[in-house]
Amino acid sequence: MATPPNFEEGQSMYRPSRFNDQYYGWWKKRMHDFIMAEDSELWDVICDGPFDPMKIVDEGTTTIPKPRKEFNDADRKAIKKHFRAKKIFVCGIGPDEYNCISACQSAKEIWEALQTAHEGTTQVK
Repeated sequence: MATPPNFEEGQSMYRPSRFNDQYYGWWKKRMHDFIMAEDSELWDVICDGPFDPMKIVDEGTTTIPKPRKEFNDADRKAIKKHFRAKKIFVCGIGPDEYNCISACQSAKEIWEALQTAHEGTTQVK
């Protein structure tokens, strides 16, 4: 893999590397490492998708989404992790890439959209 040119934006321990539509493989690896260093549970959120708090109704036979007013601290913590992962992606891409992911609702969708756009689908590979 070719070494990317001098990237001035994003060379920090506190900010993710900035992706500008070049060197996707390099950025992908750095983003993975950055996220794992921040909080390894964030990577689980990206791989598994967002957490949707549910509650049990009908005498334990059915689950439905919890209303926000019924969230407990664990629910809020899990939701916060999802938005943190999403924020890292949004901060790590340029305006052109943002157009590609702006309709995505979850960090998992963002990761998959970027992979598809720059690597193709598994069938194409």
